[in-house]
Amino acid sequence: MSWLRPLPGTDLTVSAVCLGGGPLGSMPALFGRDVPADEAVATVGAVLDSPIRFIDTSNGYSDGESERRIGAALALAGGVPPGVVVATKVDPVGSDYSGARVRASVDESRSRLGIDVLPLVHLHDPEGHDFADLTAPGGAVDTLVGLRESGAVGAIGLAGGRVQEIARYLELGVFDVLLVHNRWTLLDRSAGPLVAEARRRGTGVLNAAVFGGGILASAAGSSTTYGYREAPPEVLAAVSAMHAVCAEHGTDLRTAALQFSLRDPQVASTIVGMSRPARVSATLEAAAAVLPDALWPELEELLPPARTWLDAD
Repeated sequence: MSWLRPLPGTDLTVSAVCLGGGPLGSMPALFGRDVPADEAVATVGAVLDSPIRFIDTSNGYSDGESERRIGAALALAGGVPPGVVVATKVDPVGSDYSGARVRASVDESRSRLGIDVLPLVHLHDPEGHDFADLTAPGGAVDTLVGLRESGAVGAIGLAGGRVQEIARYLELGVFDVLLVHNRWTLLDRSAGPLVAEARRRGTGVLNAAVFGGGILASAAGSSTTYGYREAPPEVLAAVSAMHAVCAEHGTDLRTAALQFSLRDPQVASTIVGMSRPARVSATLEAAAAVLPDALWPELEELLPPARTWLDAD
């Protein structure tokens, strides 16, 4: 596995694993615990001292607190270290996802992160807003494209959930990078056609939430949700069986779930949320673990039926 990789659609080089900044701002409702600011800053510091060269965050994570904490860690490091890429996302305020809001979001992120030219900025979760509004002249998409063309930002990406809606934005042909989450994992392949189309277009692919919100990284039987919703019985049965298969092969489900994404040539980088310094080293160990080839077809046989996937309907 190549650790440093070109990110297709851009001139950026990224590491196979990316620090996901969602938990850093402290979102206990999603991630299960409060994260003190000093612990978050220490986690980013541990990443900067590690082989991980890619950090992903968003304007809207905890009302900007994720960006502020990453910015504090970068300031302690004397700025963005050479070779490190920090990506963020533009977010609306309430229902306001206008072009003006996109410009304001970029300015807020620049200030919080302490980065003059953001190397990669995603349009975040557009599926919750009107497609015609966001794609109108002077709207969110047009504004983000203009920021790239002016050099105010580097590459632009598309980051979202429901694949049927995200596909409409990908078809516009203006995005350099696609970020999917919860939909290209051991349990859910909703994003398969979308990822394939992105690669056909030469668009880079980033894969986030490969643990499905925690169920693939938790002890057997300790979680019943996938993608932040209750998992159907077929998914829970698959998780139980996958735990057993991994144990038979001398590994654990967390490691297999991470490596499922890492070994996929379609995926440039796998985004892993981390909020403790110890999790950085644990993630790197999991990424480097040698797993038997025989494991993968056995796990594939346990893939739940498509009707149970997040975007089945």
